[in-house]
Amino acid sequence: MNNSKHHIYLDYSATTPLDDEVSEVIRMHLRDTFGNASSIHSFGRTAKALLEENREIIARSIGAETSEVFFTSGGTESDNHALIGRALAQRRTSGKDHIIVSAIEHHAVLDCAEYLRTLGFRISTIPVDQNGYVHPDEIEKLITDSTCLISVMHANNETGAIQPVKEISAVTKKYGIPFHSDTVQTIGKIPVDVNDLGVDLLAVSAHKVYGPKGIGAIYIRKGTDLDPILHGGAQERNTRPGTENVPLIAGFAKAVERAEQNRDTLFTSALQFRTELLGIITSSCKGVINNSSGTQSLPHILSISLDPSFYEIESETLLFNMDLRGVAVSSGSACTSGSVQPSHVLMAMGRDIKTTQTTVRFSFGKFTTIEEVKSAGNTYCSIVQSFLKPSIV
Repeated sequence: MNNSKHHIYLDYSATTPLDDEVSEVIRMHLRDTFGNASSIHSFGRTAKALLEENREIIARSIGAETSEVFFTSGGTESDNHALIGRALAQRRTSGKDHIIVSAIEHHAVLDCAEYLRTLGFRISTIPVDQNGYVHPDEIEKLITDSTCLISVMHANNETGAIQPVKEISAVTKKYGIPFHSDTVQTIGKIPVDVNDLGVDLLAVSAHKVYGPKGIGAIYIRKGTDLDPILHGGAQERNTRPGTENVPLIAGFAKAVERAEQNRDTLFTSALQFRTELLGIITSSCKGVINNSSGTQSLPHILSISLDPSFYEIESETLLFNMDLRGVAVSSGSACTSGSVQPSHVLMAMGRDIKTTQTTVRFSFGKFTTIEEVKSAGNTYCSIVQSFLKPSIV
């Protein structure tokens, strides 16, 4: 994929280009389906029919009932609604005030948990092993009589580590505690079925699957009590007020539909890309640390750190030099790009600060080619080798 600045885009985990068919769907409905879905006239009824048709598509893609899917502005809002909505509802109705989250969650969960701490809620953090995996028995150690929610993401956005969500849900069911999972990185990449996974709350977003930014959804299993976190209207069955953005929802549904159709093909190609890129880097560079080395990992993500005893370089310098040479990558989560703070994910995995500061995340998508992967790998290696310490050369 080309644009005016970059010739090679390998940052698909941050966001994806808009699919042409998705773009056309949005454009068409921006022009033709402008009615307010809450209005009772024909324009409103047309918008309402389209809204529900696309809600059904999203629900079907995750194995949910249509009535369990609510549209939001994206993954961050969905995560916030899950944590804050559950916490407030439980403290109000039962007095429970304890939430458990994993140490490697997206900041949409971790920062939300910290906010809840300021409101008097108690927060416990689940540790991970050196490969970034949560162990269900670690969760069981943290559960108390006041625990009202457990949150563990389906797969990590920095390393790609796929968490044992089914096993975790068995623990949460044993204690009757609702289970939330952020599936923003996995929808359209690997199977996501709410009943198979055993989750009660789930967050999805459009812009990770070639859809538009600013639209997502939260799945709320029937019987799971949540308070609304926004106020001012009865839309989304009194759960999420605000006039629904029907054109973006239509684009969201089309993007998810196409991603599910192409999922297996993209999985295979991404695995090929990761294997090729890792081979190039490890054969040409010394002191390579593979942060995506777990047995269960999303194939479209490859996180690489460098042994700081070999190099005098930080990821910002690497990213800048890669960018100058026409390759777009990131240091991890795009939501924390520009931050001087070390990756909380890698630190939780036992990496030291200097190692985390050498990290580059490559992520592939449907427009990636093997030629681009090879070129990016060679570019990375040539840059890295120029920063080898004199004693190593």
